[in-house]
Amino acid sequence: MSEFIRDRSGAMDQVSAAVRSRMMKAIRGKNTKPELQVRRALHAAGYRFRLHRKDLPGTPDIILPRHRIAVQVNGCFWHQHDCPRGRRRPSSNVNYWGPKLQRNRQRQAAAAEALSATGWSMVTIWECELKVGIDALLRHLASGRQSETSRYALTRRRQMCSYQVTS
Repeated sequence: MSEFIRDRSGAMDQVSAAVRSRMMKAIRGKNTKPELQVRRALHAAGYRFRLHRKDLPGTPDIILPRHRIAVQVNGCFWHQHDCPRGRRRPSSNVNYWGPKLQRNRQRQAAAAEALSATGWSMVTIWECELKVGIDALLRHLASGRQSETSRYALTRRRQMCSYQVTS
């Protein structure tokens, strides 16, 4: 019996099932490098936060309770961001990965809507635009106000940077 396996589309995998399993287990959902960078920047700026609160919809990565802001640090591939890394699609096992990645996007949108309904603002920082997203988040927190004008400005900037507010 061959140690290599075929995926659902019939293509042969380049690595054995054991190696593929080990590779997939190494992909983390919490405490990723981009998330740690955002946390370091917030802590250095003097902000205190909570992590991965399970009582909030979508279990956001970082929660700033005082400001009622939930921060989600998204990987471009996993959440299908509109950037070169996010537009890349897996070439093997397409029948599995296509729907899975689509469900990730739908789940994220539903969580943002549920957070908004409970009075929280959702901030999304994308992996490819980490520096811009961190700077925008810190500027927003430093301004200390969430007027309609600032919300409009932040929403208008959504096309230019990774800082997205949903409230």
